[in-house]
Amino acid sequence: MTEIKFTGGARIGMANATWPFASLKVTQDRLDLNATIVGNLVFRPDDIISIEPYSGGLSSGLKINHRVPKYKDKVIFWTFKNPNEIIRQIRQTGFLDNTSSTSNQHDSDIIAERQKQGGFPIKTPFAIAIVVIWNILFLKDFLSSTSADSNGIPFGNGVISALGIVFLTCLLILVSKGFRKLVLREGRELQDISKFLYFIMFICGFMMITFMMISNLQ
Repeated sequence: MTEIKFTGGARIGMANATWPFASLKVTQDRLDLNATIVGNLVFRPDDIISIEPYSGGLSSGLKINHRVPKYKDKVIFWTFKNPNEIIRQIRQTGFLDNTSSTSNQHDSDIIAERQKQGGFPIKTPFAIAIVVIWNILFLKDFLSSTSADSNGIPFGNGVISALGIVFLTCLLILVSKGFRKLVLREGRELQDISKFLYFIMFICGFMMITFMMISNLQ
């Protein structure tokens, strides 16, 4: 079976994933748009209305018009390649002209279940918990910085703890299958968000070291 794959960026709804945090993979029976944390979308041939060139300012890409109710209407894959050439290669796989998919019923049921969950790969309660903890710890430092005996610096142990929690969470998702099962939605794989996890770990690690050095100088 012919398979093509491209690396780029993506826009799903109002959320963006910059290059190289998105990939587009197409076979005769399936199109996958993986934009890490922004969304993991999967389409069967009959889910697609059309795929057309799209231009947004200085960027160009493909606009995927689809009929999956749980996905955002605006789905765009950004690429440095010629969009018309990518569409030509997608057509060569047979995906756009596939009126009788050769995938078995089991695979079709898996795709349908994925689509019902929407594109976000992380379980909603877990994502909410991380956001709440992050905001509470940042708010603690912000309030402390406005007190009379504060040195005016809006970050301290709260901010460092927030960054540490996110860093540790990303690490546990990477190394622990059990923890990964608690975090990812059914049918999602580590490879769907691994690029994003490594990026966030780098950013959080760098910021933690910087803030701790600044705090020690006070």
